[in-house]
Amino acid sequence: MSTALLDVDTISSFYGPSQALFGMSLTVEPGQFVTLLGRNGMGKSTTVKSIMGLMAPARGSIRLRGREIAGAEAYRVARAGIGLVPEGRQIFPTLTARENLLATARNRHGLSQPWTLTKIYRLFPRLEERAGNLGRNLSGGEQQMLAIGRALMTNPQLLILDEATEGLAPLIRTEIWRCLAELKQAGLSIICIDKNLKPMLALADRHYIVEKGRSIWSGSSPELQARRADLQPFLGI
Repeated sequence: MSTALLDVDTISSFYGPSQALFGMSLTVEPGQFVTLLGRNGMGKSTTVKSIMGLMAPARGSIRLRGREIAGAEAYRVARAGIGLVPEGRQIFPTLTARENLLATARNRHGLSQPWTLTKIYRLFPRLEERAGNLGRNLSGGEQQMLAIGRALMTNPQLLILDEATEGLAPLIRTEIWRCLAELKQAGLSIICIDKNLKPMLALADRHYIVEKGRSIWSGSSPELQARRADLQPFLGI
C-alpha cells in the first residue's frame, strides 16, 4: 500500500489531436516540497492541469491518498484537497482582497487549526492593509500573495503553485519564498513550478525534470547540484 499523498502514474494528455504528456509520473509524499523543472512548453503546466481536472488524461492514473481522481471535474479535485495557485493568478478582479479570501474558504477535512483571515494576514500583512481594495487594483505581488492566501483558505492537503514568482520584483519574490518555507515547515505538501532554482534548491525534497511530456530525471537537491552541468540543457534556467 502506497503512503504517497499524490501519485501520478504514467499519464498521457492531449490538446485535441496533439499529445502533450507521454507517460508523465511523479510522487509527492506527505509534507514534501516537490518541484517541476524544465524548459517552456515541455509539459509542466499540462501536468498541473491534468492533476487539477482542468484536462482529463487519456491514459494513466492520478491518486490522492489512494483515491483515483484522474478525469474528475476540477471542483471535485479542489474539494478532495488540492489547492491551486494558477499561472496568471486569476484572482476575482471585482471583489476586494478580503472577499477574494472568503469566496472559496472551506474546512471540508475538519482540520483542527484551519486557515483563517487572521492567519493569512499574519502570513501576508500587506493583504490586511489592502483588504478593502479591489483585486484589479492590487499590484502583481499583492495579487500573487492573494492567490496563495485564497488557495490556503480552502485548507488543502496539497498546494500547487504554477510559476510561483514569475514577473515579480526581487523583494516580493523573497517574500513569497519566505512564505513557502514557512508553509513547508508547518508540514504542508507543495508542488512548485518556477524558474528561480536557487530558492527551490534550498526548499525542495525532490525535483522532477520534465522534457517532452515526461519526467526524464528526479532526485534531491544535492543530487541535482552534483548533476547540474549534465542537466542544465533541460532546465531552461
